[in-house]
Amino acid sequence: MPAHASRTRPPLIAAVAAAAAAGLVALAIAPGALAEETTQSAGSSPKPTVVLVHGAFADASGWGGVAKRLQDDGYTVIAPANPLRGLPQDATYVSSVLANIDGPVVLVGHSYGGAVITQAAAGNPNIKALVYIAAMMPDNGENLAALTSKFSDAQLRPALRPAPFSNADGTSGYELTIDPVQFRAVFAADVPSTQARIMAASQRPISASAFGDSATAAAWRDIPSWALVAKQDKTLGAQLERFEAERAGSHTVEIDSSHVPMVSHPGAVTSLIESAARSTSS
Repeated sequence: MPAHASRTRPPLIAAVAAAAAAGLVALAIAPGALAEETTQSAGSSPKPTVVLVHGAFADASGWGGVAKRLQDDGYTVIAPANPLRGLPQDATYVSSVLANIDGPVVLVGHSYGGAVITQAAAGNPNIKALVYIAAMMPDNGENLAALTSKFSDAQLRPALRPAPFSNADGTSGYELTIDPVQFRAVFAADVPSTQARIMAASQRPISASAFGDSATAAAWRDIPSWALVAKQDKTLGAQLERFEAERAGSHTVEIDSSHVPMVSHPGAVTSLIESAARSTSS
C-alpha cells in the first residue's frame, strides 16, 4: 500500500464515522419532530385545483396573468380550451375535464364561460366554489339570448360579425366574432391598444347557435359562488352582472374594468379566486 494512502485514509474514515454518528443522533430525535410535522400536514386541507374557463372571442391565454399569480401562491391551475361550439357541447367537454381532477376544485368562468361552468359543475361533488368573472350566470332553462338582452348597457350585438362554417358531417352553421375595429372599445377598453389589436386578431369565434341554447342546470343554486362585476363592461354590461350575482346570492366585488378584468386587473381577479379557494378549507 502506498505511503500516502495510509496517511489520508484515517481522516476520511473518521469523517464518515462522524457523519454516521450525526445521522444516528438525528434518527434518535427525528421521530417526534417528524410526527409533529406529519400531524400538521394531515390537519391542513389541500389547496383546491383552480380551473379557468375562458369565454367567447378569447382563448385560455387570457388567463395568463391570473394563472401565474395562482401558481406562485401554490395552486394547481388548469385552463382548458373551451370549444365554443354551443352550450351542450362545451359544458359536456368541460365536465369531462373536471371528472379527471382529484380533490376539491374552484371553477372559474369568464363571460360565456360562466354559462359553461354553470352547467358543467352540476352534480360534481368536487366543485367547492364557482367564481364568475364578468360572466353569464343563467338559471336552469334560461335562454342565453334572452338573458343577455335583459339590460341595455351592452354594446356587443352591433359589433358582431357572422361568418359561415362547415362541419365534417356536411352540416353547416354560422359563427360570430367581434369586428376588429370595434374590438377594443367593446371588449377590452382598458387594455393597451397594441395588446388589444393582438387579442382582436387571435379571437376565437363562437357558434351563433350558443346564444340560442338554454341552460339545463344552474350549479350556483347548490354551490357557493363569487362574482366580479366589471363596471365598465360594454360586452355584457354591469347591470346584467349585478342582477345575476344578486339572484345567485354571490359574494360580489365590483371594479372599474372592461369586459376582460383577468387581463387588465389580474391581481383583483386572483384575489377573488383565492378568497373562494380559502372558503373551501374553512
